[in-house]
Amino acid sequence: MAVLQIQAAPFFASKNRAFWNLQLAGWGAAFLLRAVIAFANDQPFALLALILISTVTGFSISLLLSVAYRVLIQQRPLITWGMTAVVLAAAVIINTSIDAWVQGVYYGASRETTFLQLVISLSFIPLALLVGWSALYYAINFFLTVEQQADRLERLEAQATAAQLAMLRYQLNPHFLFNTLNSISTLVLLKQTEPANAMLTRLSGFLRHTLIAEPGSQVSLAQEIETLQLYLDIERMRFEERLRTHFEIDEAAKTAQLPAMLLQPLVENAIKYAVSTQEEGAQIALTARVIGDRLRLTVEDTGPGMDDTPRDPAAPVAPGRPVSTGVGLANIRNRLAQAYGDAHLFETRSEAGGGFTVLIEIPFTPATRAEDRTAPAAAVGTAPSGGGDNIIPLNPPKIIGTTA
Repeated sequence: MAVLQIQAAPFFASKNRAFWNLQLAGWGAAFLLRAVIAFANDQPFALLALILISTVTGFSISLLLSVAYRVLIQQRPLITWGMTAVVLAAAVIINTSIDAWVQGVYYGASRETTFLQLVISLSFIPLALLVGWSALYYAINFFLTVEQQADRLERLEAQATAAQLAMLRYQLNPHFLFNTLNSISTLVLLKQTEPANAMLTRLSGFLRHTLIAEPGSQVSLAQEIETLQLYLDIERMRFEERLRTHFEIDEAAKTAQLPAMLLQPLVENAIKYAVSTQEEGAQIALTARVIGDRLRLTVEDTGPGMDDTPRDPAAPVAPGRPVSTGVGLANIRNRLAQAYGDAHLFETRSEAGGGFTVLIEIPFTPATRAEDRTAPAAAVGTAPSGGGDNIIPLNPPKIIGTTA
């Protein structure tokens, strides 16, 4: 799934460069404005030196303010604004004192004003410039923060939408639907109405479960297994004894919450790359355990193994193990990252002697609703190839079910 990159406004593509451009432009404009005002009032040309020194002083003090504000902007609002007022007041006093000292040196004893009077009379310009500079600094940084958060939210929404669409694509795999409908058609042509009706009923039940569930929602593991068994019942009617399943679910794990339709793509991969590629079929094992505050899920098959490393689609496929397209596993990775961030584990292993294993660890969060804690027993049953139902309830401390 493609990840949208955060794209800042062109001017702020480099915050460091934008800062220096604004610094030079702002203080340069302040110098020109004061120089024009001085000439308009018939001030001597030598006054430009004092204006230049005052501007350089303000420029230097603003650099120190930027260092302080960079720290303060990360604090709580009370600390940010309180300390900003203190730091800004100190900066204005320092800037005004330097301007008063420079003017005292320039004019010498020709003026009868005291240093304090000079500081008070000169404080207006540094106060206006530094207050305006501070307001602009915080405004730009808050604007960039809001823009970055908006871009991040847009990226997360795009990822969520892409993951949900990918999930829906796997819920309604065209290949799976085609094979199922073709099997039903064959049974009808052979006038085997009972198996055809049973298969159609299971298909409708599976579609109802997958389409009613809202994308991105969470369900209990018991409900997830209920939906998974509907899918397996359909596939079992196609592969018969070639598809063998084994479930080992701890009692505590049944109430665990996880993203809906998380396991079905993994089992579908196992059927595609393990069961359908071998004449003798394969066994698919699902294990769920609660270890501390983590839920560990393992999906294993006894197939020839699978190469899930990314490859060039145009490259020729080497003989041996089946090569995964990687779409299903990438979809699971993205969904887990979206739901749990760094608090999850997703690993795949392909053994040298055959077999493929997917290991998932997520935080254990028990379901709170009563209907989430127990799934209907019949839904978790497995139907052997000879017909009938082999019901495996979810009530015992551990579920161990095998079909052959």
